[in-house]
Amino acid sequence: MLHRAILLSLLALQPVAAAAASAPQTTDGAASSSAAESRHEGYYYPKITSREIYKARTQVLAKMNRHERLLFVSATTQQQGSASYAPRYVVFAKGDEAEKLIIVGLDDQTLGTIYRARALLAALSSLARLTPLLRDADLEDTLTFYDLAKLMGFTQLTISDGRSHSHRVTLQ
Repeated sequence: MLHRAILLSLLALQPVAAAAASAPQTTDGAASSSAAESRHEGYYYPKITSREIYKARTQVLAKMNRHERLLFVSATTQQQGSASYAPRYVVFAKGDEAEKLIIVGLDDQTLGTIYRARALLAALSSLARLTPLLRDADLEDTLTFYDLAKLMGFTQLTISDGRSHSHRVTLQ
């Protein structure tokens, strides 16, 4: 039984090891950023199928930092964990400064269409407004989740159904 578990573990890790071995090793910041991106794509979500650039109506709050972004992710995860049903999506913050927000659906319904993804982002707007620094800020009701994400210091949002499509939003 133990032998079977070890064998299955090795088989599961083999594609990851092969990808790591074939990844280019450079010290160039742009290349390492690209390498970091390729680690996320194909691991947390499928290949990016659509992109957009959003010009936010806000600027990053001066007090926002990695710790505050991770608090938002933790609060989102904690809220889902307190529900009486299984989580429907998962939220990650990646990057050296946790500046990349990733949201992945865990079932075929939650983020199965762009409209469901937008509805989830609208719901997350309410949760974002409850974070300590945003709660105390005087925010317009018309700000979108993209604007709030920019306030928190996120520079990129990737939202995916976890199966066939991923949408990348670059926040400017």
